[in-house]
Amino acid sequence: MSVTTICLLGFGEVGQILGDDLSPGTDQALRAFDLLFADADSGPSRAAATRRAISPAPSASEAATGCDLVVSVVTASEALAAARSVAPSLTAGCYYLDLNSVSPQTRRDTRDVIETAGGRFVEGAVMSPIEPRRIESPILLGGPHATGFAGPAIELGFTGSRVYSDEIGAASAVKMCRSVIIKGVEALLAESLAAARHFGAEDEVLESLGNVLPLENWRDEGWRDKARYMIARSLQHGERRAGEMREVAATVAEAGLDPHMSSATAVRQQWAAQYSHAVAADLPEMLDALLGASEDETRDVAFDG
Repeated sequence: MSVTTICLLGFGEVGQILGDDLSPGTDQALRAFDLLFADADSGPSRAAATRRAISPAPSASEAATGCDLVVSVVTASEALAAARSVAPSLTAGCYYLDLNSVSPQTRRDTRDVIETAGGRFVEGAVMSPIEPRRIESPILLGGPHATGFAGPAIELGFTGSRVYSDEIGAASAVKMCRSVIIKGVEALLAESLAAARHFGAEDEVLESLGNVLPLENWRDEGWRDKARYMIARSLQHGERRAGEMREVAATVAEAGLDPHMSSATAVRQQWAAQYSHAVAADLPEMLDALLGASEDETRDVAFDG
């Protein structure tokens, strides 16, 4: 199947990257819709205005009408609603690539909406941060239509994608269980180092982590830089990550376990989002922001110890 018309549902960070990477040297018509297009001053609206290759649509249904491929990159909490918003407008046989971070059950519910409308649903689990590999990031494809979509996916630039399973929800399970660790570590670092900063102990804690978790890429970057990066991700994307972790908790519960850790991570990620103003700060200033204290006050605590 030749893909000539693409709809991007969601034009946040990932949607904008895909819009840029799908554009150069292709003949594809690219349409986009984001709920924030209703606000002309929103980030998605401003981003769409600067991209000539993107045609912003006034509604999700208009964006999807006549498309060969719909790529959904919305927040976890909006994934099912996004599918419902375009289902009546889908062309028969249109591929629907769902790249959202949701539980296997949410994925199956979304599949039902799309395939009842005549679309071909493909789940995609993005297995790394979208930067630096962007559209070439590793993606696990799943569902009965994954094999058929694999060829067009590579042609479009999704060169890191591979078919994982013909069962809907299997790729999502990999992504969600991975997130227990990745988002959990972010939350743990924020809580641990903010508390350590209060006691003037953050450098010693960071030094000790290099011995406890001797991961090669962490040693190369340095624990301070890695910790700053991971905490900054929580500050910048905490609300989105909290939504994902609620889906992770649902995944863990689906496995018959009480999601104590995943639920707590969702709370800490949501908490971190209120400190987004400190995302560009260095690690000590970032930790001071999390403590709600000034740098001088924190120094006083450290020296008093």
